[in-house]
Amino acid sequence: MNRKDSLALISALSDAYGPSGFEDEAVAAAREAMEDIAEIAQDPLLNLYLSRRENTGGRPVVMLDAHSDEVGFMIRSVLPNGTMRFLPLGGWAASAVSAHKVRVRARDGSWVSGVVAAQPVHYLSAAERGKAPEIADMVIDVGARSAEEVAGMGIGAGAPVVPDVLFEYNEKNGVMLGKAFDCRVGCAAVCDVLRELEGEELSVDVTGVLSSQEEVGDRGIQVAARTVRPDLAIVFEGAPADDTFVPEAEIQTGLGRGVMLRHYDLGMITNPGSCGTRWTPPATPASRPRRPSAPAAAPTAPRSTFRAKGSRLSSSVSRSGTPTVTTVSRRSRTMRTPSAWRCSCC
Repeated sequence: MNRKDSLALISALSDAYGPSGFEDEAVAAAREAMEDIAEIAQDPLLNLYLSRRENTGGRPVVMLDAHSDEVGFMIRSVLPNGTMRFLPLGGWAASAVSAHKVRVRARDGSWVSGVVAAQPVHYLSAAERGKAPEIADMVIDVGARSAEEVAGMGIGAGAPVVPDVLFEYNEKNGVMLGKAFDCRVGCAAVCDVLRELEGEELSVDVTGVLSSQEEVGDRGIQVAARTVRPDLAIVFEGAPADDTFVPEAEIQTGLGRGVMLRHYDLGMITNPGSCGTRWTPPATPASRPRRPSAPAAAPTAPRSTFRAKGSRLSSSVSRSGTPTVTTVSRRSRTMRTPSAWRCSCC
């Protein structure tokens, strides 16, 4: 895929509205981009499976994964004055939420513009002015004067909400700005890799997965991993950029600094021996050597792969992350390699 087509795909995926549990638009954008080269399937959890048409079966399986959901919100209740309390979907810093322009989905599928509001500074005490408001103290205002007017817009409890940010690309410095780069850039990378592999002779079967509900607990990938049953998974994930607030010697994900190889995070410790190791088919119970006196070997557990959970991006307007690639073997060994992209996103 050339640069122009790659940017067009990232733009379509980034602009799609798809908070956790409501990934429909992002899934539809990926379907449209890949229907000409991939066998496509979808499960009830909104995981999207993109399999190479050259897959034959009976070979090692490589899964390429990126999550399709983005951080967002959900309407909790509608107040009599027409404003709405809301809950976060995914990891948000409260300080990054207030004054966001947002879109709220109505029952007919349309999106209504609104803004995250809090008590005006004019009505705050001196002590209150020095504190950032909590999400529980904020409301979403769509310009309605009453709960009945909100209902007339087709909005009620349970409606999804997303940041209202459009994709931009700066030709002068090659930097993208947008929302949901964690992990729509990863979704684009999965699609890009599959397109690059089209027609290639491989010794493995390859299936791409755009997994759902990662931002609320890696839910989709747990189903997808058991569906694909990969021998190796390569997970494209977004990590926050840190080059604007840490000492030079400690920068891990800086703009234009290339990839990051992650040695440690909250979900894994990388064993260097897992890199560059030739794949060996696992021994079956029948062929596995054992002592004559040993009891029969227990059935092997189903193969599954889980994403190691790292930091989440939180603001649709702040400097944030660079996409990461996480490879996870069946032994749960992980290596992450983020690219030099920086987003100003979710």
